[in-house]
Amino acid sequence: MSDDLKGKVALITGANKGIGYEIARQLGSRGATVIVGARNKELGTKASNQLLSSQIDARAIQLDVTDQKTIDTTANQIERDFGKLDILVNNAGILIDQVPPSQLDIETLKQTYETNVFGVFAVTKAMLPLLKKSTAGRIVNISSGLGSLTQNSNPNYEFAGMKLLAYNSSKTAVNALTVLFASELKDTPINAADPGFTATDINQHRGYRTVEQGATAAVRLATLPDDGVTGGFFDENGVVPW
Repeated sequence: MSDDLKGKVALITGANKGIGYEIARQLGSRGATVIVGARNKELGTKASNQLLSSQIDARAIQLDVTDQKTIDTTANQIERDFGKLDILVNNAGILIDQVPPSQLDIETLKQTYETNVFGVFAVTKAMLPLLKKSTAGRIVNISSGLGSLTQNSNPNYEFAGMKLLAYNSSKTAVNALTVLFASELKDTPINAADPGFTATDINQHRGYRTVEQGATAAVRLATLPDDGVTGGFFDENGVVPW
């Protein structure tokens, strides 16, 4: 345990399991108060209790990124309890398409975008007033190498066979949101993080990376120095091509 983030408040969406939980754990172990955003209230409470048992200051809040009411309630609660937000990690996401692009149905595409794109936008917009009250606000959007147009265009890309139109394009859109917000938010660095092929529920735990490894890039971007980069796309090894 360290205290270099003592006094900082971090909100992580989809933090009751997987990479989101690990990001919360790592930020909390460095002294931050972590707000565990979870669509399911009971699962969020269970996760925050696990963090509390490790002497991490964790608070659970019901947050469904597709439900504006829960987003607004979360923002109001943070305002009342802390008066600011130092770190926002937009981690919540879904992967529900497993067919070639021509076989994808429009409802799956819409559902994917509701969570992965519109949810990121809605949460970011709602939390901006609180982030601007921080002396060092940071935003991290969890993206994916599958959202890289450069890598998707490369037949030798490790995951060239994974042409999942809904998921991949939603992460491309997240990258675009990151770039466009960054040009406006000069004092609030915002970056996209690629966790790599990490073993989580989203891929039935087939990934070869641990959640500890998957959280590395996001935690680094969430704790950038004041002169840190903004508007970029990174994994733990450096820049990921757009």
